[in-house]
Amino acid sequence: MRVLLDTNILLDVLLDRAPFVTDSSAIWAACDGGRLVGVIPASTLTDIFYIAHRATDRATARVAVGLCLAAFDICPVDRMTIEQATALPGDDFEDNVQLACAIIAGLDAVVTRNDRDFSASPIPILTPAALLATL
Repeated sequence: MRVLLDTNILLDVLLDRAPFVTDSSAIWAACDGGRLVGVIPASTLTDIFYIAHRATDRATARVAVGLCLAAFDICPVDRMTIEQATALPGDDFEDNVQLACAIIAGLDAVVTRNDRDFSASPIPILTPAALLATL
């Protein structure tokens, strides 16, 4: 199964955010173990760096980006992605960019803790618990 991982799933692990870190770590481990292919938009890496840097320091933020690069496939965010994102009905542009990446890449689902933000999605939206139940 190939899934797009919402930024919050990665941040749960990188910043050890309880109680979410348990399920998010299990998803990351499934990607590391080859039971799941995790995909993230290229733009997620800038968000990860910014948030990790604000929460910790520059060196830790660089390590966080490196960990993501080692663990996940990267979807490009280009003109086609942005145009598709602007055509999607959701109110959150960042979520629409993630959804557009998943659609363009032909992914099986988007995994997020904020499934309400993706209510109009044409592809399945899974919570971490729902994804783990399918593995």
